[in-house]
Amino acid sequence: MQMGSRNVVKMASIDAQLRQLVPNKVSEDDKLVEYDTLLLDRFLDILQDLHGEELREMVQECYELSAEYEAKHDPKKLDELGKLLMSLDPGDSIIITKSFVNMLNLANLAEEVQLAVRRTVKSNKGHFKDESSDATESDIEDTFKKLVGKLKKTPEEIFDAMKNQTVDLVFTAHPTQSIRRSLLQKHGRIRDSLCQLYAKDITQDEKQELDEALQREIQAAFRTDEIRRTPPTPQDEMRGGMSYFHETIWKGVPRFLRRVDTALKNIGIKERIPFNAPLIQFSSWMGGDRDGNPRVTPEVTRDVCLLARMMAANLYFSQIEELMFELSMWRCSDELQKYADEIHKSSKGEEKYYIEFWKQIPPSEPYRVILGDVRGKLYKTRERAHHFLSKGQSDIPEEATYTDSEQILEPLKLCYRSLCQCGDQNIADGSLLDFLRQVSTFGFSLVKLDIRQESERHTDVMDAITRHLEIGSYRDWPEEKKQEWLLSELKGKRPLLGPDLPTTEEIADVLNTFRVIAELPYDCFGAYIISMATSPSDVLAVELLQRECHVKKPLRVVPLFEKLADLETAPAAVNRLFSINWYKENINGKQEVMIGYSDSGKDAGRLSAAWQLYKAQEELIEVAKKHGVKLTMFHGRGGTVGRGGGPTHLAILSQPADTIQGSLRVTIQGEVIERSFGEAQLCFKTLQRYTAATLEHGMIPPLTPKPEWRALMDDMAVVATERYRSIVFREPRFVEYFRLATPELEYGRMNIGSRPSKRKPSGGIESLRAIPWIFAWTQTRFHLPVWLGFGEAFKHVIDKDNKNLLMLQQMYNEWPFFRVTIDLVEMVFAKGNPGIAALYDKLLVSEELLPLGEQLRTAYNDTKSYLLKITGHNEILGGDPFLKQRLKLRTAYITTLNVCQAYTLKRIRDPSYQVPVRPPIAKEILEGSVTSANQLVKLNPTSEYAPGLEDTLILTMKGIAAGLQNTG
Repeated sequence: MQMGSRNVVKMASIDAQLRQLVPNKVSEDDKLVEYDTLLLDRFLDILQDLHGEELREMVQECYELSAEYEAKHDPKKLDELGKLLMSLDPGDSIIITKSFVNMLNLANLAEEVQLAVRRTVKSNKGHFKDESSDATESDIEDTFKKLVGKLKKTPEEIFDAMKNQTVDLVFTAHPTQSIRRSLLQKHGRIRDSLCQLYAKDITQDEKQELDEALQREIQAAFRTDEIRRTPPTPQDEMRGGMSYFHETIWKGVPRFLRRVDTALKNIGIKERIPFNAPLIQFSSWMGGDRDGNPRVTPEVTRDVCLLARMMAANLYFSQIEELMFELSMWRCSDELQKYADEIHKSSKGEEKYYIEFWKQIPPSEPYRVILGDVRGKLYKTRERAHHFLSKGQSDIPEEATYTDSEQILEPLKLCYRSLCQCGDQNIADGSLLDFLRQVSTFGFSLVKLDIRQESERHTDVMDAITRHLEIGSYRDWPEEKKQEWLLSELKGKRPLLGPDLPTTEEIADVLNTFRVIAELPYDCFGAYIISMATSPSDVLAVELLQRECHVKKPLRVVPLFEKLADLETAPAAVNRLFSINWYKENINGKQEVMIGYSDSGKDAGRLSAAWQLYKAQEELIEVAKKHGVKLTMFHGRGGTVGRGGGPTHLAILSQPADTIQGSLRVTIQGEVIERSFGEAQLCFKTLQRYTAATLEHGMIPPLTPKPEWRALMDDMAVVATERYRSIVFREPRFVEYFRLATPELEYGRMNIGSRPSKRKPSGGIESLRAIPWIFAWTQTRFHLPVWLGFGEAFKHVIDKDNKNLLMLQQMYNEWPFFRVTIDLVEMVFAKGNPGIAALYDKLLVSEELLPLGEQLRTAYNDTKSYLLKITGHNEILGGDPFLKQRLKLRTAYITTLNVCQAYTLKRIRDPSYQVPVRPPIAKEILEGSVTSANQLVKLNPTSEYAPGLEDTLILTMKGIAAGLQNTG
């Protein structure tokens, strides 16, 4: 009885804590606390059923201590919580940690449902803020009406812009998705059940059934192992990425294009967007990004291309079968009847598959005859790709299959024309038009695979060639001589790659990659991206290697400028490239340049990188205009603010004028893929968001910053860069402090990607990839790479002249670029907590390095005070109550995981650290279960850590990432 009464008290406490954190609704449609409480109640009941009342009480006690800390920021509460967590048996520790990870995931799902509700409620006036890339946006129809009404654009101007606009979304293989795919699918079903549970007109029986389904999925998610026990292969990453096409994107594209048609109709345009308008395109780096990833071999690239073609043919096969049921009419044009008759004649000698199939289709159904022929070729296309994937060869001849999307488009266009001629355009504009649009969007590659390689690897190949030819060392030549030799070879005809060329394993890998490009259909590939590009010779070398390896339709070559110095010199490098006549004639007036947000931020800090990226784009566009070249900017944005992430709509609108011009390429990375395409409505909103913002940027040129604003930004960038580098690169013991104060050294144990965390096995911060660099600081809620340098820059210009504070406030209110930059940093401060970072220092950092941590936390608080002065807010997120509410609801969960992580790291790194451990309290209610608390410890038997510590640590990493909604 005593335990039961205590449980009632605790339950009241946890619900009360939730409501105390957010005492009032933000708006009439605000049901977030209600959703969150419902999911939490269901989970706690399940937890008690599975593991007993005492363990449920322990979870509630941990939550209460965390909530008390978040309310008063008393560090003693963190100590109490730490002692409580460290006293647990290893099995109990895993289950309690897993419980908090689950509760955070459920809190995120409650938020997603709340956002979905708010999207449908007109009281939000069409605009709302959302940290997970849903910020301040209008839908496509609102954008059209705004352009026509307020800005006096004609409907015809909008239609012409839309027909010629391209947004290319590039799915990368960067390992930033910490949640396993099997769990993501369960989360999707929980979200759907919760949405339906609160729908109007639901009966009591339906409500009961949905509640049971909700409990079932919550329990299934909790019982699923959160941890990847082995790292994914590049093929696994590709399959995971492609699953979004099958689940949401395949049907999402035609649905979105229909909405564009409707929006155009509502402003007076009767014509539909042409089926082959390149409005939305998709590309991928999965299996093509070999920069620093030795696991991406030429064989992997071949496999992922064949797998994508097989998946595309399978999707088309299913779609054509549905279409055959729809197009059962007999009236047709003479052109179509003639084509159908020819198919019947030519099919008589075909194999059994065709003979049996043709008996089913009478000649009086000509559309079905033609579509049946398409289905037969799709079957062979799919099987041939499958044979090559599994056996490396196929008996099916290539000419019996589709090798080009135009081949399948021809009969489909014929069907469309015939229907229109016979008065059935409304039928033609149904599923047939959708299919035409799908084929035009996805082709037979499903996505075009980009290849990325580091420039030094190409230099290695060129050096091997020149040494073999005995003309010197290419590597040692000055840039002018490199260009001269490369151009002479590009204009000449002699082969350079003889069978006697001495090669290393690395050189062979580069050459074999080009040979795979030459071997596979040209539509498999998109761009060839050169990371760490610095000069024209980097681009010319790739052009030469494509020719030498007999690539019939060369990939467009895209230099990637990443570090601050490279961004500064990028305009001059591109100018020299365009000044080369051979190259200028070869690109047909079009060039793509990629700019890197991640490495520039790691190199110089967020403020300096953002400003240099802005200026570099302006200068690159001017260079392109001078040479008469249309330049497409490829934005290599990450998921986190430190890697260029943030609200999509505002990020696009804040780009410099003329830098998009109706053509945008942008990376979609890691956990951002799930948040953008994990569900049908999310997919629809994502396509709408990118399209509307790109159109708006082109038709409403952004504000050009005033000269005095530029001067102030230049001044601040110098100070910010100096401060950032003085700490990160010149503080003698910073690297040591970083590795002690964060879980950076343990990051690789998460197995969230196939790529190593470092470009080189040895080295300091400069060799560390941007993802683990950001990830480590995010875990401790200190976010140092985002804000370091801001405070000193603000202080410098304000101390120089107090009027500069008024100018900064003016810039914030009037200049989209500056506002977005400041708002994102403010959002990061809302997620940050220097008190949590101080706990990591206290437990993990050596005594002589503690002053460095104190110094950085002082800088953190100073920066926060300057941010509030510039934004005019009384507190962080004072202008965004919705986001503030959502973050408050998450913090108590995250704090428990932070404390657990810090103390677990202490036990891992200091084996002498011992605390008394209480007897196990978790019970397995189901007899014969193989997942008892003690057996959970055995899931990772090869760990060199004490039992249970590795799983506990990894679970805290995943939970904190889920709670902050940022991984890397």
